Amino acid sequence: MTTADNTSTRKGAENTVQTASIPEQSGPLRQPIVHRNDYTALPVPPLGGWEPSLSVSVVVPAHGGSEKLALVLASLAAQSYPAHLMEVVVVDDGSPEPLVLPRVRPENTRLVVSAEGGWGSAHAVNTGVGVSSGQVVLRLDADMLVYREHVESQMRWHHQADYTVVMGHKLFVDFDPSALVPEYVYEEVAAGRADRLFDRDSADPHWVERFIARTDRLRSASHEGFKVYVGATGSLHRSLFDAAGGMAPELVLGGDSEFGHRLAQRGAVFVPDEDTSSWHLGRSQMQEQRNAGTRYRSPYVSNRVPDFHLRRKRPDRQWEVPLVDVVLDVAERTLEEVDTTASALLGGSTPDLRLWMVGSWSRLHDGRRSPLQEESLDLRLIHETFRGDPRVRFVEEPPETDPRVPFRLYMEAGPPTSSDALAELIRACDSSGAGLLCAPLPGALRAKEGVLRLERVAAFERARHLAPEAEGEKLDRLVEEVYGIHWTPATDIVVASGPEEAELEGVKGSSEEPEESVERLRARLEQATVRGDRMRRRAERAERKLRWFTPGLTRRILRRIAR
Repeated sequence: MTTADNTSTRKGAENTVQTASIPEQSGPLRQPIVHRNDYTALPVPPLGGWEPSLSVSVVVPAHGGSEKLALVLASLAAQSYPAHLMEVVVVDDGSPEPLVLPRVRPENTRLVVSAEGGWGSAHAVNTGVGVSSGQVVLRLDADMLVYREHVESQMRWHHQADYTVVMGHKLFVDFDPSALVPEYVYEEVAAGRADRLFDRDSADPHWVERFIARTDRLRSASHEGFKVYVGATGSLHRSLFDAAGGMAPELVLGGDSEFGHRLAQRGAVFVPDEDTSSWHLGRSQMQEQRNAGTRYRSPYVSNRVPDFHLRRKRPDRQWEVPLVDVVLDVAERTLEEVDTTASALLGGSTPDLRLWMVGSWSRLHDGRRSPLQEESLDLRLIHETFRGDPRVRFVEEPPETDPRVPFRLYMEAGPPTSSDALAELIRACDSSGAGLLCAPLPGALRAKEGVLRLERVAAFERARHLAPEAEGEKLDRLVEEVYGIHWTPATDIVVASGPEEAELEGVKGSSEEPEESVERLRARLEQATVRGDRMRRRAERAERKLRWFTPGLTRRILRRIAR
């Protein structure tokens, strides 16, 4: 049988959303601005005290397990969310025995077969989303028996902003197929007694709850909020699902973590919804086969998620999705200047990068020319020097942002960076939580010149989503609202110039500012101090190596001196 209309009677409390000011925003979109992951800016109404308007598609990927699926659908039939705004799409992902819909199910439920050309949960979810029509997509595993307000509770957040990703609460319990029947589950859930179906004291919480508690319910998680997006029950706007590209069907395991990363890169806010809960019927694979599951997932997720914790154990490795895109302006620069900067970056302690060299490469041709005197000689030599490195790309304009890559660094060729430059910049950006980090070079005379600019892609994607027309300084101001801007000197990031270069810099800057000004002297003192410390450390390392490799050398030298 199909259940009767389960639309709840709602008390007419209107929910007024307070929107933050977005600089010169055009278009109809005005939404609350969430700072980093502090979702408390979204004023969600109490359960039962509001009138929903968004439609939702509950997508349930299933492979066998018809007994569990029947209980899941029974609990969905008893939801408090209006039936006319909810559809359920069950996707049969190649079950050994084709699934059939049980009698107790939501009114608008259909069963489809997973599309050809793939298999696994991620592929099945994409199939279900593709045939559904709801404005919001709620993914629910086929072993998740949900409480009465489960859908309603998540949907409250999506009525406030379209860039939220809401994760439902769950508890793991042992499952006995003979202990429950769909009709009983429906009655208990509809009566608000889903919490009594199992013994809560003997249930196991999910590991993500420790992370959620440690980060003030994710409010202080900042860029790490996506790490708790591990499927089972979660929802997001269809527009955000599509913008992120859907789930990766090639990932039969670990796809939730990878998709969570791409959602975060699109500026999503991750919300743990704990006003209701659900029962996970049986233990998870990672609970029962943790080591085997981790071993399988690690290479797949590491290749695609730069912030994956197991990937950080291999800092020497290059991966499919780099940690940072470096956009290096090489226009009008010499081979030596470009080589100084690019070689330091490529050979540094963070090889996990992609280097975009921006120059007029179309000027290069294979026709007759004077090899040593052609106008584009340096450009040709730069191209030949670096074309063999697969991390280097040659472009005429800065490339479009790759939303998968967490960071994007803009700099001009010339400054010699330290071996830890990228690591230090990213560490400073993460420790401050900033969406934009600006690092003035030593001796820089103007705020807009000689500044390394590290952008957090997620922050800029959220800002562009909130104000699609914003560019330049307006976009930066919005990034400051959603994530913040952090300034730090590049003293420990760029290797200080030698005496000759420092003198030349003084001459170049003389027309802008007196060479002996306080600012100039301070900059030179800063450079000299850093250079002296670096040379002192280098001498100490050389002395230790000398003692190690020639243990008797010191004694022989002393004997000769004594003679």
